[in-house]
Amino acid sequence: MASEKARGQSVADRISHQLREHIISGKLPPGTALIEMDLAAEYDTSRNSLREVLHQLGREGLVTFVRHKGVVVRTLNRQDVRDLYVARRTLELHALNTAELAQPALLEKMQTAIRAAERELDKENWQAVGTHSLRFHQHIVALQKSALLDEFFRTISAQLRLVFAADPDEKRVQTPDWIQREYQIYDLLTQNRRSEAVTTLARYLDDSERMLVEAIKRGHRDAA
Repeated sequence: MASEKARGQSVADRISHQLREHIISGKLPPGTALIEMDLAAEYDTSRNSLREVLHQLGREGLVTFVRHKGVVVRTLNRQDVRDLYVARRTLELHALNTAELAQPALLEKMQTAIRAAERELDKENWQAVGTHSLRFHQHIVALQKSALLDEFFRTISAQLRLVFAADPDEKRVQTPDWIQREYQIYDLLTQNRRSEAVTTLARYLDDSERMLVEAIKRGHRDAA
């Protein structure tokens, strides 16, 4: 493990990033046990490094430490959803209000995410639809050209994925109208219609928050 020790924090960062991406993509749903020994073998790292990764994910609100069970991927509640949407409005609306909108590379990435979501919708791959939606909003935040905000929003995206999974039928969360509304936001951005884009995104976030709070309620009723 000498080379790993030399790299230090970069090893933990790399594994944290990969586990975070697995949560965003839905590969690690709420309640999944993260077994230290198994993960250390999978990522070819020491258990000390893995322990550091799990503590980092805990600080990000993605995992929790359960007595007699170890580390599990978190299950979020309604207050978590409200907190997430405070952060989303701060980051995404600020991006559209203040950032340069004419950024062709990011606009192209937004369009690519929308088209990818449409393809997955045709296949009724609801989990992938949600993943591409999260990518679209990641690109909105990226308009601000801040690596720190980009990384913060990746954590928010991972937590949102955990909320999506709260509904036993994710089809009820990932409906076609969300893709249409994202395309509308994208179209307004390409035309540099800032004020309309902000208003449309604000309405999108309001409706999305209400929908996810209802998903949490349904999940609790179904589990009862």
